[in-house]
Amino acid sequence: QVELVESGGGLVQAGGSLRLSCAPSGRIGTIKLMTWYRQAPGKQRELVARISSDGSTNYADSVKGRFTISRDNAKNMMYLQMNSLEPEDTAVYYCSVNNIISRQGTQVTVSS
Repeated sequence: QVELVESGGGLVQAGGSLRLSCAPSGRIGTIKLMTWYRQAPGKQRELVARISSDGSTNYADSVKGRFTISRDNAKNMMYLQMNSLEPEDTAVYYCSVNNIISRQGTQVTVSS
């Protein structure tokens, strides 16, 4: 069984920064894809950023230039550095490893 635990969410003013972390544990196997998703109230879950085992990345257009995804393969950790946060970034953020999505998430709230 795989467990994914996010941390680093919180309340921040517009223009501020937060850094999210994801710590997978359990029977993970080889980690290929690591992904951040988010879901705002009343909206569908959307992909925020993804990083593959070779380090290649993809971002949602809405976060390009503001968010940076990274991973530490030695520690099996994933991070999301979020800068220039906007109220529209308010959502619950979930991490995913090899298409297994966390059930917990971490709340990010950006005030205007």
